[in-house]
Amino acid sequence: MALPIIGITCCFDEDNGRVWLSRHYLEAVVVAGGVPLILPIVAPLVVIDQLLTVCSGLLLPGGGDIDPLLFGQQPQPASGEICPRCDRFELEITRQALEIKMPILGICRGAQVLNVAAGGTICQDITYKIKEPLKHSQQAPRYHPTHNINIVADSLLAQILGNNVVQVNSYHHQMVDKLGKDLKVAAFAADGVVESIEHVKTDRFVLGVQYHPELMWQTDVKARALFRYFVQKSN
Repeated sequence: MALPIIGITCCFDEDNGRVWLSRHYLEAVVVAGGVPLILPIVAPLVVIDQLLTVCSGLLLPGGGDIDPLLFGQQPQPASGEICPRCDRFELEITRQALEIKMPILGICRGAQVLNVAAGGTICQDITYKIKEPLKHSQQAPRYHPTHNINIVADSLLAQILGNNVVQVNSYHHQMVDKLGKDLKVAAFAADGVVESIEHVKTDRFVLGVQYHPELMWQTDVKARALFRYFVQKSN
Protein backbone atom coordinates (compact mmCIF):
# COMPACT_ATOMS: atom_id res chain seq x y z
CA MET A 1 0.00 0.00 0.00
CA ALA A 2 1.37 3.41 -1.01
CA LEU A 3 2.21 5.85 1.76
CA PRO A 4 0.53 9.29 1.69
CA ILE A 5 2.59 12.04 0.11
CA ILE A 6 2.73 15.20 2.20
CA GLY A 7 3.58 18.33 0.25
CA ILE A 8 5.59 20.83 2.30
CA THR A 9 6.17 24.40 1.20
CA CYS A 10 9.60 25.86 1.84
CA CYS A 11 11.41 29.09 2.61
CA PHE A 12 13.22 31.28 0.11
CA ASP A 13 16.59 32.99 0.50
CA GLU A 14 16.11 36.11 -1.62
CA ASP A 15 19.74 37.24 -1.41
CA ASN A 16 21.27 33.92 -2.49
CA GLY A 17 18.43 32.56 -4.64
CA ARG A 18 18.03 29.36 -2.64
CA VAL A 19 15.04 27.45 -1.34
CA TRP A 20 15.41 25.64 1.95
CA LEU A 21 13.54 23.77 4.66
CA SER A 22 14.45 22.54 8.14
CA ARG A 23 14.96 18.78 8.21
CA HIS A 24 12.70 18.51 11.28
CA TYR A 25 9.54 18.79 9.16
CA LEU A 26 10.72 16.01 6.87
CA GLU A 27 11.67 13.73 9.75
CA ALA A 28 8.37 14.29 11.56
CA VAL A 29 6.40 13.32 8.45
CA VAL A 30 8.52 10.22 7.83
CA VAL A 31 8.18 9.01 11.43
CA ALA A 32 4.40 9.56 11.19
CA GLY A 33 4.23 7.26 8.16
CA GLY A 34 4.18 9.74 5.30
CA VAL A 35 6.42 10.63 2.38
CA PRO A 36 7.55 14.28 2.48
CA LEU A 37 7.68 16.19 -0.80
CA ILE A 38 9.18 19.70 -0.82
CA LEU A 39 7.08 22.07 -2.93
CA PRO A 40 9.26 24.77 -4.54
CA ILE A 41 7.87 28.24 -3.91
CA VAL A 42 9.72 29.46 -7.01
CA ALA A 43 7.36 27.42 -9.20
CA PRO A 44 4.86 29.50 -11.22
CA LEU A 45 1.40 29.72 -9.69
CA VAL A 46 -0.17 28.08 -12.75
CA VAL A 47 1.38 24.72 -11.79
CA ILE A 48 0.00 24.67 -8.24
CA ASP A 49 -2.98 22.52 -9.19
CA GLN A 50 -0.57 19.99 -10.76
CA LEU A 51 1.58 19.96 -7.63
CA LEU A 52 -1.49 19.27 -5.50
CA THR A 53 -2.54 16.34 -7.66
CA VAL A 54 0.48 14.37 -6.42
CA CYS A 55 -0.09 15.28 -2.76
CA SER A 56 -2.41 13.73 -0.20
CA GLY A 57 -1.90 16.46 2.39
CA LEU A 58 -0.37 19.95 2.68
CA LEU A 59 2.01 21.06 5.42
CA LEU A 60 2.68 24.80 5.82
CA PRO A 61 5.86 25.35 7.86
CA GLY A 62 7.14 28.20 9.99
CA GLY A 63 8.92 31.23 8.58
CA GLY A 64 8.83 35.01 8.44
CA ASP A 65 5.93 37.45 8.60
CA ILE A 66 3.21 37.79 5.97
CA ASP A 67 3.04 41.07 4.05
CA PRO A 68 0.30 43.05 5.90
CA LEU A 69 -0.98 44.45 2.60
CA LEU A 70 -2.21 40.94 1.80
CA PHE A 71 -4.71 41.07 4.66
CA GLY A 72 -5.73 44.68 4.18
CA GLN A 73 -3.38 46.45 6.60
CA GLN A 74 -0.47 48.86 6.37
CA PRO A 75 2.82 47.67 7.93
CA GLN A 76 3.28 48.63 11.58
CA PRO A 77 6.70 49.23 13.21
CA ALA A 78 7.00 45.76 14.78
CA SER A 79 6.18 43.91 11.54
CA GLY A 80 9.20 41.84 10.47
CA GLU A 81 10.88 40.69 7.28
CA ILE A 82 8.58 39.52 4.50
CA CYS A 83 9.09 37.26 1.48
CA PRO A 84 6.76 38.15 -1.41
CA ARG A 85 7.49 34.89 -3.26
CA CYS A 86 6.60 32.79 -0.21
CA ASP A 87 3.44 34.80 0.42
CA ARG A 88 2.14 34.48 -3.15
CA PHE A 89 2.85 30.78 -3.44
CA GLU A 90 1.68 29.68 0.01
CA LEU A 91 -1.52 31.71 -0.01
CA GLU A 92 -2.52 30.42 -3.44
CA ILE A 93 -1.69 26.77 -2.75
CA THR A 94 -3.56 26.97 0.57
CA ARG A 95 -6.64 28.46 -1.10
CA GLN A 96 -6.63 25.69 -3.68
CA ALA A 97 -6.08 23.01 -1.03
CA LEU A 98 -9.04 24.37 0.92
CA GLU A 99 -11.20 24.27 -2.20
CA ILE A 100 -10.46 20.60 -2.87
CA LYS A 101 -10.80 19.75 0.87
CA MET A 102 -7.23 18.50 1.21
CA PRO A 103 -5.97 17.90 4.77
CA ILE A 104 -3.85 20.89 5.86
CA LEU A 105 -1.51 21.32 8.82
CA GLY A 106 -0.13 24.83 9.41
CA ILE A 107 2.73 25.42 11.84
CA CYS A 108 3.50 28.89 13.29
CA ARG A 109 3.64 31.08 10.15
CA GLY A 110 1.76 28.25 8.46
CA ALA A 111 -1.19 28.69 10.83
CA GLN A 112 -1.22 32.38 9.97
CA VAL A 113 -1.02 31.63 6.23
CA LEU A 114 -4.01 29.32 6.66
CA ASN A 115 -5.99 32.07 8.37
CA VAL A 116 -5.14 34.73 5.78
CA ALA A 117 -5.88 32.34 2.90
CA ALA A 118 -9.35 31.86 4.41
CA GLY A 119 -9.90 35.64 4.58
CA GLY A 120 -8.68 36.33 8.11
CA THR A 121 -6.13 38.80 9.47
CA ILE A 122 -2.98 38.78 11.60
CA CYS A 123 -2.09 40.95 14.59
CA GLN A 124 1.29 42.33 13.51
CA ASP A 125 2.70 42.13 17.03
CA ILE A 126 1.27 40.49 20.14
CA THR A 127 1.90 43.62 22.21
CA TYR A 128 -0.57 45.57 20.08
CA LYS A 129 -3.41 43.45 21.49
CA ILE A 130 -2.11 41.92 24.72
CA LYS A 131 -1.09 44.27 27.55
CA GLU A 132 0.87 41.72 29.58
CA PRO A 133 1.86 38.92 27.20
CA LEU A 134 3.70 35.75 28.05
CA LYS A 135 7.16 35.18 26.60
CA HIS A 136 6.36 33.83 23.14
CA SER A 137 9.93 33.91 21.78
CA GLN A 138 11.61 31.50 24.15
CA GLN A 139 15.27 31.37 25.13
CA ALA A 140 15.49 27.63 25.73
CA PRO A 141 16.31 24.52 23.68
CA ARG A 142 13.98 24.48 20.67
CA TYR A 143 12.38 21.17 21.69
CA HIS A 144 11.66 22.35 25.23
CA PRO A 145 8.10 23.45 26.11
CA THR A 146 8.00 26.78 27.94
CA HIS A 147 4.32 27.67 28.41
CA ASN A 148 0.88 26.08 28.52
CA ILE A 149 -1.94 26.30 26.01
CA ASN A 150 -5.60 25.74 26.88
CA ILE A 151 -7.40 23.54 24.35
CA VAL A 152 -11.08 24.02 23.58
CA ALA A 153 -12.95 20.94 24.82
CA ASP A 154 -14.97 20.10 21.69
CA SER A 155 -12.14 20.78 19.22
CA LEU A 156 -10.36 18.43 16.85
CA LEU A 157 -7.11 19.35 18.60
CA ALA A 158 -8.52 18.11 21.91
CA GLN A 159 -9.57 14.89 20.19
CA ILE A 160 -6.04 14.37 18.87
CA LEU A 161 -4.06 15.36 21.97
CA GLY A 162 -6.51 14.14 24.59
CA ASN A 163 -5.82 16.98 27.03
CA ASN A 164 -7.30 20.31 28.03
CA VAL A 165 -3.87 21.80 28.82
CA VAL A 166 -0.66 21.07 26.90
CA GLN A 167 2.85 22.51 27.24
CA VAL A 168 4.39 23.86 24.04
CA ASN A 169 7.46 25.62 22.70
CA SER A 170 7.13 29.14 21.30
CA TYR A 171 8.86 31.22 18.60
CA HIS A 172 6.59 33.99 17.33
CA HIS A 173 5.73 37.66 17.81
CA GLN A 174 2.50 37.74 15.79
CA MET A 175 -0.83 35.95 16.20
CA VAL A 176 -4.11 35.21 14.47
CA ASP A 177 -6.56 38.11 14.83
CA LYS A 178 -9.82 38.07 12.85
CA LEU A 179 -10.64 34.48 11.96
CA GLY A 180 -10.94 33.38 8.34
CA LYS A 181 -14.05 31.78 6.85
CA ASP A 182 -15.06 28.45 8.43
CA LEU A 183 -12.27 28.62 11.02
CA LYS A 184 -12.56 28.62 14.82
CA VAL A 185 -10.17 28.90 17.75
CA ALA A 186 -9.00 25.51 19.04
CA ALA A 187 -6.53 26.66 21.72
CA PHE A 188 -5.25 29.80 23.40
CA ALA A 189 -2.52 30.79 25.85
CA ALA A 190 -3.17 32.16 29.32
CA ASP A 191 -2.61 35.71 28.01
CA GLY A 192 -5.27 35.29 25.32
CA VAL A 193 -2.99 34.66 22.35
CA VAL A 194 -4.60 32.29 19.83
CA GLU A 195 -2.46 29.13 19.79
CA SER A 196 -4.47 26.97 17.39
CA ILE A 197 -7.18 27.32 14.77
CA GLU A 198 -9.15 24.65 12.93
CA HIS A 199 -12.05 24.10 10.57
CA VAL A 200 -15.50 24.47 12.11
CA LYS A 201 -16.23 20.91 10.95
CA THR A 202 -14.09 18.58 13.06
CA ASP A 203 -14.35 15.82 10.46
CA ARG A 204 -12.11 17.93 8.19
CA PHE A 205 -8.41 18.10 9.00
CA VAL A 206 -7.69 21.80 8.56
CA LEU A 207 -5.59 22.72 11.57
CA GLY A 208 -3.05 25.38 12.48
CA VAL A 209 -0.87 25.50 15.58
CA GLN A 210 1.22 28.48 16.64
CA TYR A 211 3.89 26.34 18.27
CA HIS A 212 6.47 24.01 16.66
CA PRO A 213 5.63 20.31 17.08
CA GLU A 214 8.21 19.38 14.43
CA LEU A 215 10.89 20.38 16.95
CA MET A 216 9.28 18.32 19.73
CA TRP A 217 8.38 14.98 18.10
CA GLN A 218 11.44 13.18 19.48
CA THR A 219 10.68 14.12 23.09
CA ASP A 220 6.92 14.71 23.16
CA VAL A 221 4.34 11.99 22.51
CA LYS A 222 1.63 14.56 21.76
CA ALA A 223 3.72 16.18 19.03
CA ARG A 224 4.11 12.76 17.42
CA ALA A 225 0.37 12.14 17.78
CA LEU A 226 -0.41 15.35 15.89
CA PHE A 227 1.75 14.38 12.90
CA ARG A 228 0.49 10.80 12.95
CA TYR A 229 -3.15 11.93 12.89
CA PHE A 230 -2.44 14.36 10.05
CA VAL A 231 -0.72 11.71 7.96
CA GLN A 232 -3.49 9.20 8.64
CA LYS A 233 -6.13 11.70 7.55
CA SER A 234 -4.10 12.30 4.39
CA ASN A 235 -4.16 8.61 3.46
